[in-house]
Amino acid sequence: MKKKLTGTVTHVMIGRDKYTPESSRIPRVQVTFEGFVGDQHAGLTRLSDVRVPHYPPGAVIRNTRQVSLLSIEEMADIATALQLPEVLPEWLGGNLAFQGIPHLTMLPPATRIFFPDDTVLVVDAENMPCVGPGKVIQGHYPNKPKLAQAFPKAALHKRGLVGWVERMGYINEGDEVAILGQLNCLTSLLSNAIVASVSKGA
Repeated sequence: MKKKLTGTVTHVMIGRDKYTPESSRIPRVQVTFEGFVGDQHAGLTRLSDVRVPHYPPGAVIRNTRQVSLLSIEEMADIATALQLPEVLPEWLGGNLAFQGIPHLTMLPPATRIFFPDDTVLVVDAENMPCVGPGKVIQGHYPNKPKLAQAFPKAALHKRGLVGWVERMGYINEGDEVAILGQLNCLTSLLSNAIVASVSKGA
C-alpha cells in the first residue's frame, strides 16, 4: 500500500557557479528531463565519482543527482547542532526546500514528489554531508571556528535527498506538494510530523 504526505515549497534555487556549492534563490523554475534549467547539476548523464565506486572514475552514467532537496525543519536542526542562528538552504547548494516534512531525509528511494504544474521528482538517495557546504557556512560565520569540520556530523541524516525528473513542468515557491511512497515509511514520517507540530504548539 501507498500513502500521501504533503508539504510546501519554501525555496526554489539553482546553482549557477560550478566553483561553489552555494545556490541562488529564484521564484520559479522550468524543469526538463535534464533537471532544473540553468542549474549546474542538470544533464541526462554525469561522470562517475567517489559516490559510485563500482564504476571507474569518469565513466559516463545516468544522472540521478539532478536535484537536491532539503527540509526547513532539518536546516533548523543543523543550525542548532552547530550552535548557529540559522543555516540557509542556499548555503547547502539546494534546489528545493520544503516546510512540513521534518524528516525529509528519511524518505526512501523511489518516493515520488508531485507538484501542481506537472513536475514529478523521484528520490534517488540520501545526500551524504561533506565539508564543502560546511566551508560555505564557515564563510557566513567567520568568527565561529571549525564549522566546516563540524558540519558532516551535524548534518548526518538531515542533509536532504538527491533525485531526478520523471515528469517535466514548472516549480514555484509556495507550491503545495504531494509525496507518494511506501506506507510503512510515510506513516512513521507522518507520526513524527504530528509529534513535532504538537510539541511546537505546546
